[in-house]
Amino acid sequence: MANAPVAVIAGLGSGTGTGAATARLLAKEGYAIALIARGSDSLKAIYNEINIAGGTAVSFLIPSYSAVDVNTIFDQIRARYDGQPIRFALYNVGHGVWKPFLDITPEDVQAVNQTNIEGAFAFSNNVIRAFLVNEIDEKGKRGSLIFTGATASVRGNVSTSAFSAGKHAMRALSQSLAKEFGKQNIHVSHAIIDGGILTNLSRQRRNDPAWEQNEDLRLSPEGIAESYLYLAKQPRSTWTWELDLRPAHEKW
Repeated sequence: MANAPVAVIAGLGSGTGTGAATARLLAKEGYAIALIARGSDSLKAIYNEINIAGGTAVSFLIPSYSAVDVNTIFDQIRARYDGQPIRFALYNVGHGVWKPFLDITPEDVQAVNQTNIEGAFAFSNNVIRAFLVNEIDEKGKRGSLIFTGATASVRGNVSTSAFSAGKHAMRALSQSLAKEFGKQNIHVSHAIIDGGILTNLSRQRRNDPAWEQNEDLRLSPEGIAESYLYLAKQPRSTWTWELDLRPAHEKW
């Protein structure tokens, strides 16, 4: 797969959620997968799974989503995939802070800013520069950049002041990039994930088999990944900037 298009997936969490599902799906679609994550266990697991299944994946362990660390990782990605075009990128990274406002510490704010602003800016800068050197493909685009958002991207709540501020900022970044670079055939999208996602972590936290088995009540990582692939395949006559995804019975 020396000439395969490259998909850069940042953020794997426990290895059973949105990032992992998107990586698996795009590997089946013929992409070479560049995996970026802070957790070595999830990174190794997805890397092994994709390669054993016949796909191509390379793992990049990142210490943090500071601009310095993100830029260093992209130096490694460019060296590894020299000559292969980066066509897809997903920023599936977040830092959760759910506290009353007066309990939020400067360290909380710093962590939120680093992940949702500094890291997102550095990731976008590297990805868009890579897209700009691509030829326009059969869909009329140079590449697709997707940001994973949340309910907090559009609505604050009593314990989400820090988390929501970061997600609002990422949404604003994605909208600005979509407007600026759409004219250069770069498709930027933002997905609002409104509801609980079925992962190993959510299974442990909820301990609710009825919730797990009822697709009306929770999101599927595989369903989210299918929606991301849909965005990547859209022709330039019908580009989506923002997509809302939620289970059928979610209150909103």
